[in-house]
Formats: sequence, structure tokens, C-alpha cells
Amino acid sequence: MPREIILGIDPGSRATGYGIVSWEDNRLHFVNAGIIRPRAELTFAERLERLYSGLKEIIGRHNPTVSAVEGVFHSVNARAALLLGHARGAVILAAVHGGLSVFEYSPMTVKQAVVGYGRAEKTQVQHMVRVLLNLSKKPAQDAADALAVAICHAHSSGSRPIPGSVKRKG
Repeated sequence: MPREIILGIDPGSRATGYGIVSWEDNRLHFVNAGIIRPRAELTFAERLERLYSGLKEIIGRHNPTVSAVEGVFHSVNARAALLLGHARGAVILAAVHGGLSVFEYSPMTVKQAVVGYGRAEKTQVQHMVRVLLNLSKKPAQDAADALAVAICHAHSSGSRPIPGSVKRKG
């Protein structure tokens, strides 16, 4: 089985987590994780540009072979859901422009894959990410969520990319 480098993304307009794992011979290995946190004084459009350029930089540095993004959760706050949608658009565009296929997983699917329970708390996700990747300490919450998305993708067979997200050759 060829080595796959998976970029997991937990999008947000104020903080976007990213997590990179390699998947080889049915084993996960931690590569890197962090948070892109645009400055609060930036306009919303400038924050989206920072998310896009920050993710493009990470893609250039780590050369992932595929990306996975957490899907939209159901929110009672329409404005928050709309802002999240814009952030998702920026990171999906960065991944596609980086030549990556983009796979999407619902928050419940990610939690089920990592914790074994689709309604797990964020602290449970952090703990299991630490255990599964054999980390010395638990990662920051947004980074842990992104690593969980990458882990979910590694364990998902038969998943399909978001329509139109596959970079066409030629």
C-alpha cells in the first residue's frame, strides 16, 4: 500500500485547525498540526485570505496527497453557520488549488471514527487523538479536531471526494 499523507482541516473563521498524518502499511504516523489564527483586527475578507494563504503554505511545506475537511454541523445561529461556510470555502479552495482531492466528513462521523461515539465531547477527541498518534501531550483543541478528521479519512474506505474537488490532469 503506497504512503498517503493526509491533511485534515477543521475550518473556522477565527481559528482553523490543521493536522497532517501519514498512513502507510495500515499505520498512522503524526507529521504536524497547528492552528491558523488570523488577527482579530482584520476584516472578514482579510481573515479568509489569511486562511487561504496559510493553508496553501502548509500544503507547499508538507506536500499532502489528499485532504479531508470537517463538514458543517447543524447550527441554530444562521450567521455563525454562514461565516463557517465562508471559511470552509476558503480552505477547500486552497486545497483544490494545491492539487488535492477534498473529502468531507460530518462531525458525528469523525467522532465515531476516533472515539467510537458520534456525540463524544471535544476533550474525548483530544484524548483519543493523543493515544492513537502516540503523542506526548494532547494537541490544542482545533488541531486535535483536524487530526481527528485526518484519522477518520485514513480509516474510511470507499469515501468519495466533494464533487468537483478533484484536480483534473492536463
